[in-house]
Amino acid sequence: MRERGDRSFQGLYWRQFGVIAGMVLLTMLLLGMAFFALSYTTNVSEKRENMRQRSELIAQMSAEYLMAETAADPNSDEAFRVLADVATRMTDMTFLICNTDGYVVLTTDETLAGSVVSVPTETVLHIFEKGVYEGRNTLGGIYAKKHFVVGVPMLSVRGIPLGVVISAVDMAHFLDIWRSFIGLFFMTSALILLVAVLVSSLMTMRQIQPITEMVQATRNYGDGNFDIRMDPNRNDEFGELARAFNAMADSLQETERQRRDFIANVSHELKTPMTTIAGYTDGILDGTIPPEKERQYLQIISDESRRLSRLVRRMLDISQLQEKGMHMADFDICESMRIALLSMEHKITDRGLDVEADIPEDSVTVKGDNDLITQVIYNLLENAAKFALTGTALYLGLHLSEEKARITVRNRGKTIPPEEIPLLFERFHKTDKSRSEDKDGYGLGLYVVKTILAQHREQIRVTSENGVTSFEFTLALAHPALHD
Repeated sequence: MRERGDRSFQGLYWRQFGVIAGMVLLTMLLLGMAFFALSYTTNVSEKRENMRQRSELIAQMSAEYLMAETAADPNSDEAFRVLADVATRMTDMTFLICNTDGYVVLTTDETLAGSVVSVPTETVLHIFEKGVYEGRNTLGGIYAKKHFVVGVPMLSVRGIPLGVVISAVDMAHFLDIWRSFIGLFFMTSALILLVAVLVSSLMTMRQIQPITEMVQATRNYGDGNFDIRMDPNRNDEFGELARAFNAMADSLQETERQRRDFIANVSHELKTPMTTIAGYTDGILDGTIPPEKERQYLQIISDESRRLSRLVRRMLDISQLQEKGMHMADFDICESMRIALLSMEHKITDRGLDVEADIPEDSVTVKGDNDLITQVIYNLLENAAKFALTGTALYLGLHLSEEKARITVRNRGKTIPPEEIPLLFERFHKTDKSRSEDKDGYGLGLYVVKTILAQHREQIRVTSENGVTSFEFTLALAHPALHD
């Protein structure tokens, strides 16, 4: 049971679903990483620029107040109190206004109120030398945790350093906004991923369904049920596959029908002479047939035995014909037609038929197996003679068309019904279903014709109208240019 469950998760559905879901998840992961990096960089850049601008503004205002108050009363603290109120209302940042030695003379951080603190000398010197300081720092222990710090110089009108202004933001507070963006991104990503998984699942199921149906249909075919067909109405590759699958099923069904008919026909063809032989033999042995008639019935037994032998030999010939290769060569089809016609002379004469031959005197060279093509012509003549009306003429002719030699055999007799024409070349097929006529035939001659021509990749066409039945087949010319 466990192995069956493991195999179910290894099926095409789960593999395809896993690929699609994995690609979506990987895409979301890469987009998330890019978003995080971009949003963090953008947030830091914007915050840094904002802090620098505010610090410069505070530095300018501080310098103006300091210059104005110094001229009136250098020890006045009124200017610093005004600066503190303005800075506190401007932003959530904390500001440190320091003198040139780094001592903090004014701060908006209430935790530092009343304390004597100083900024590290190297930080002050960096601000004076570079014009700005940016980084994450504790400012020499002023803060317990690292703060994001931006420092700018405070200069007089003449450019004389008066001190520095440092703005600081707690990193935890700084990252809160970024985390809110991350949370929003995760919510959106989860929703998109859920939708993608549902869509990929539905798409995968739709793609796998025809394959599942084909698997089930194949199992039914293995059980002998060829009635199941696929839906061919899809306009994609699966629709083409379904149509090809249905064509295969039709072919298999037709093959199965022919196999059953073949078995039934062989059984019938073998049963009839064997029953006759066994019945007459038992009649002679038990005395039912009188001695004066034994020779008559022994002749019947001999004829049926030969008929049975010919049937078995013809079936073996068909089997060998399907298995062996052809000896392809250039040969004169006119000569082959004359040989086949001479071989049929006795049967044609016995049936009281005339012959109308339209065979060119000059040779017509074609490509093929000479012996097999001669057999085709002989079988067609034999079939035409068998069903021709007494006193009529058989026609055997040849004409050239489109780099092909077209050989025609025609007789006059009963018209073949249109529905019977496609069945003429099946094994053991006879127009007379009762088999009461044509006891010397087995319904294999035209099947041999079709098999040989199929091996040559040539076609045969049958028409039957107003009592005239015509068989016409083609052969490739060996030298088409010579017959133009």
